[in-house]
Amino acid sequence: MSAALAVPGNTADTFLVHLFNGGLADERYVVERFKAHADGDIRPWPGEAPAKGKGRRTAKRVTATLKAVKEMRPSRTEIIVCTGLRTRGGQQLWGDLATSLWHDRRQRG
Repeated sequence: MSAALAVPGNTADTFLVHLFNGGLADERYVVERFKAHADGDIRPWPGEAPAKGKGRRTAKRVTATLKAVKEMRPSRTEIIVCTGLRTRGGQQLWGDLATSLWHDRRQRG
């Protein structure tokens, strides 16, 4: 038996959804993507980290409609956070490998 077959429910549709502050009640959402690493770190998805600089320009927020947010699917190591612009409610989508970090995460400091 290969390792890929040993994982129950090993499909791209296996992920955790966490609704917060009223859930999906807005029409527009700010979308942030993070990548969970094997060492327990969660970092912004490569290419979507805010630009650092001393000028007046800041990185634009990525926004999506309610329909697009409902259709989002995270990759296995991805965490997607969708926060409403008006009510600050929204959802978090955790890929199946990213959810295992709950068990292994250690506080630093």
